[in-house]
Formats: sequence, C-alpha cells, structure tokens
Amino acid sequence: MPSHTSSPSPRHLALHSHAVPDALYRSSEPLITGAVKLMSKSLRTLTPLLPLLAAVVLAGCGFAQPRDTEPPVASRDAALVQQVAATVEARLAPQLAARPASQAPVDTNAIVAQVLQKVAAPTQEAAQAPASAAAPEPLAAAAAGDLQNTLIQVYQRSNPAVVYIIVPSVGSGSGFVYDDQGHIVTNNHVVDGGRGYEIVFADGERRQATLEGRDVDSDLAVLTVDDMPAGVQPLPLAKAGSLQVGQFVVAIGNPFGEQGSMSLGIVSGLDRSLRSRRSANSYSLPEVIQTDAPINPGNSGGPLLNLQGEVVGVNSAIATTTGTNSGVGFSIPVAAVRRIIPSLISRGSYDYPYLGISFADELSLSEQETLGLSQTQGAYVLDVAAGSPADRAGVVAADPATGRGGDLIVQIDDQPIVDFSDLNSYLVFNTTVGQQLTIKALRQGRPVTINLTLGSRP
Repeated sequence: MPSHTSSPSPRHLALHSHAVPDALYRSSEPLITGAVKLMSKSLRTLTPLLPLLAAVVLAGCGFAQPRDTEPPVASRDAALVQQVAATVEARLAPQLAARPASQAPVDTNAIVAQVLQKVAAPTQEAAQAPASAAAPEPLAAAAAGDLQNTLIQVYQRSNPAVVYIIVPSVGSGSGFVYDDQGHIVTNNHVVDGGRGYEIVFADGERRQATLEGRDVDSDLAVLTVDDMPAGVQPLPLAKAGSLQVGQFVVAIGNPFGEQGSMSLGIVSGLDRSLRSRRSANSYSLPEVIQTDAPINPGNSGGPLLNLQGEVVGVNSAIATTTGTNSGVGFSIPVAAVRRIIPSLISRGSYDYPYLGISFADELSLSEQETLGLSQTQGAYVLDVAAGSPADRAGVVAADPATGRGGDLIVQIDDQPIVDFSDLNSYLVFNTTVGQQLTIKALRQGRPVTINLTLGSRP
C-alpha cells in the first residue's frame, strides 16, 4: 500500500510557534480582512471543513524558534494570516474544485476569526509554559530529599543487625542477625576453613560464634552467638519474587574491613545463576540478583536491602578482573534464604532435589538445526547419570558422538519450561526430595510423558 506524507513548504518552515497575545488579533483586523478577500472565492466552502482546517493550521504552527530570534509583532501578524491563506488554498484546493457552484456562500469573516482563534489557543498556552516548566526543579529536590531521608532511616534501623565476621588466619566478611535466637546468616565462603569465628556488632561489642550449618551450593552458612547486645533486632525478610529491575537497593557490610559501610544501587538484572563452589561439578543456584550497588571484598555475607529495610538478598560475588567492584555484583535471593536457612539451623545441611541430568544451558537456532530439534524452547538433555532418578524413569540422553537424540523437556507438572534456567528454578524452589513429577518432553519430535520421583543431590 502506498504511503502519503506531507511536508511544510519553506515558507511554512519559517513560521514558528509563539506566545501571541490577544492584542495581536484585536490589532490585526486589516490583515484578517485582507486574508478574507484573498480567500473569498474558496472560503465559501469551508464551514463543514473547519475542524480539519484548524488542525492543518495548528500543525503548520508547530515549529519552535529560539526567543533571541523572535520576529516583531507586526511580522508575526502578517506571517500568521499569510499562513492561514496559504494553507487553505494549498490543502483544500481539491475539495473546492469538486464543490457545486450552486451552494450558498458562508460568512468568511467568521471562518477566519474562528480559525485564528483556534491557532491562538495553543500558542497562548505555550506562553505560560516557562512558568510551569520550572516546577520539576523543586519536585526533584523534594524527591532527592525523600530518598536521602529514606536511606538514613534504612541505615539507622538495619545497621545494628549487620555484623563484621572475623575468621582468624582465613579472612573476614559480613553477616546479619536472622532471628532473636542469635543466628547469623553469612556466606559459606566466608566461614570456609575457619576454626573459630569472632562477631563484631555495630556498637563494638564482640562475641564468639559457632558454626551451625553450611551449604556450598547456595553459598549460605549460619553462625550462632549465645547472646546479642541490647536492642539488636533481626532484619525482616522480603517476600520472595517481589523485586523488579530498576528498584533501588542498598548493601550494608564491611568492605576491606571498613565496618558499617552502606552503598546504593539498583537491581540491574534478575534470574541470573551462580555456580556452586564445589570443585568439578556443574550445579548452580537460580534466580540470583544482579546489582550495581558497590560490593567489594568484605561485603560478602552482608544483606542487600530494599528501601523498606527488608532483606532481598545476601551479597555473595562480583564479576571482576581486578578483584574490586566493576558494577556487576551478585546476591543470593531471599527465596534461597527462606528455603535453606531453616534447614541449616535444624540439621546443619540442606538436601536439594535431584534429577541426575546434565542439560544444555540454552539452544541457539544453529544448534536447533544441528540437533534436528523442532524448537529452541525447552531444556535439552545432554547426559543422564547411571542409576539416577532420570535414568530409572527412562529419560533419554543425547548421543555422545553426535549430540542428537536427547529428550527436550518442555513442561514439569503445570510449569512450562523455556530453558534450563526455568527448569532449575522450578526444581530448586518448588520441589522436594521424594516428590513425584510429571515431565512432558519432545523425543525425536514426538511428545512423551515421563513420571519421575526426585532423589537427593549427591
């Protein structure tokens, strides 16, 4: 279908939108009369087309001109009326030519006056724009003040519950008070290799702590102190899944041993993954938070908080080539804290559900073609561990020589699976050891249903 565009003539481009006062119109009667005479033959047909005419003229006046080149009022008078005349004749010539000559004439003075009044209305509003445009400045100042006060309040409420953890002969890190029983959440890599743990509270009081439990795959650990300083309250946990990209977050911890440091940033990304620190394995924690809040050595184990002072994550790692923050930090999601920490307190460890399958992270279009798959959506089975739950259930792995022939899992229970990240999130945060799953997959392009009972991750 052909498209039609219109461009203003060079004369129209020279006409700009100005804040034209009412006096301009009251003093321009001779000019209006001249325009009426100029258009006397064509304006007789314009009454039904007046809305269109006004829109056309308004569009023609939509060019901005710097104030320091604004023409004199008389020039604007003439230019505005000339614009009306030229626009009418140029844009409505086809309608005028097709109109029967027998139709009754119209009041041309009234038409021109109405058109110019419609043109004047937006320009009069534009004259008031500078006054209203200044409004955002105090609003921005008020917003900045509100954010500053919020940050101060978050720090004052939260910092007493953030602790400095010293692991003699190993290093140091951060943590936070989880409950009123003296349990302190931190990273597993902070306590790893330690034989003793010293806790320094915000007021300077110190306590010896014992290791209650640890989990290498989530990089979470729990320490316990016998008692806490007066007035220390545990930090509240945010609702899982409540974060959005762009949301403000703050990190409180002890970077480079600088106790009680707070940094501000945003949630830069969600649904990242964090590889387990186990040697020679491919387990990963899903739904990890990416943030640009500065996280440096010593921040590990400290809380990532929303502006309500709730824990949304536990700071764990940074992507860096220098060892210091590069604007890409990672925080263990509060969903993992809610699910894993109670087990670390009660049992000292956490049992993950286990399929016994190695998957491709994602499938590109070229891989889809190479593997002979009908779609890229799904979790592609590369390998199945012998004797695993997946092996017993009959899940088919890809041919090691060609990479072809593996099952493509597209649904678990009622949860659609777009890629391995989806499958891993569902498995870690929505299933338990011993739970029965109904898996739907594509095998050689044909749908199959697999019933499987989850085991415990070795």
